Amino acid sequence: MTTRISVIGTGYLGATHAAGMAELGYEVIGVDTDAARIQALAAGQVPFYEPGLPELITKHVASGRLRFTTSLEEAAGTADVHFVCVGTPQGVNGAADVSFLHAVIDKLVPALRRPALIVGKSTVPVGTAESLLPRVAALTPRGVDVELAWNPEFLREGHAVHDTLHPNRLVFGVTSPAAEWALRNVYAAAIAEGAPVVVSNLPTAELVKVSANAFLATKISFINAMAELCELTGADVTSLADALGHDDRIGRKFLGAGLGYGGGCLPKDVRALVARAEELGSGRSVEFLHGVEAINDRRRDRVVDEALSVLRHVDGRAFGRVAVLGASFKPLSD
Repeated sequence: MTTRISVIGTGYLGATHAAGMAELGYEVIGVDTDAARIQALAAGQVPFYEPGLPELITKHVASGRLRFTTSLEEAAGTADVHFVCVGTPQGVNGAADVSFLHAVIDKLVPALRRPALIVGKSTVPVGTAESLLPRVAALTPRGVDVELAWNPEFLREGHAVHDTLHPNRLVFGVTSPAAEWALRNVYAAAIAEGAPVVVSNLPTAELVKVSANAFLATKISFINAMAELCELTGADVTSLADALGHDDRIGRKFLGAGLGYGGGCLPKDVRALVARAEELGSGRSVEFLHGVEAINDRRRDRVVDEALSVLRHVDGRAFGRVAVLGASFKPLSD
């Protein structure tokens, strides 16, 4: 029997995942509370730029493998595996706001009438999934078997369709062999291609995404700290990064000096990791990330200072024309 999939939350992650699962041959239903977004996606209109995604959605809406709805109850009655892709925006003190995730659990689980695996893909604070286990158990209808797993995403903007269909690794945070088997079945094509699989407990799976982003942010801030030394000494930071990058323990990627890191994930995930560590009483374990953020913030001020230094000044005011080349986050993205 063909596995039927629901994808709950049709933002950047959810819309891409839904289209990717349809491309892999599954019957997919995408769910969102935003009726206008659902209507647009059903027409192949994507509210953000991602190469190849509108075409993929249009293709599988036409094929019948992919449809969209605002009804979570419809998804509960249709799908076997439910991927939860709702947003976890930055909240108070940098902590992630998981209220949308709780809302999905509270509405989806009581509506289930068939065995189901709920798979979190949203980036959440470590411990979130385990805290949801008793909530899921309490809400599960009598006689229905429901499990919870975590499967973090590692999409790169501009390459999200490729990364969904051909992931460079798969992480399955599970509590039973049955949940692992179900995820291996969903991702059978990627596993057959050779994608490595890491099977872990729930907290490890939650930590993978934020720790990966914190590490990448640290690399960027490190090379920007070296750039400050280069500016003072006349050294060339690009040549320095090239030399460092030839060491395969370090690598050249994410050693580009400049304005620092940005986008929708790295700043949010670094702050969320720090906030969660502090909640757990382990703020000292990630103390270095305060320095990572400080370097990142300082680079923006540095660029403004550099610009002001070359502009003509009259009576304390800067005059001149400034051009900004490149307004998107990075190539092939919004």
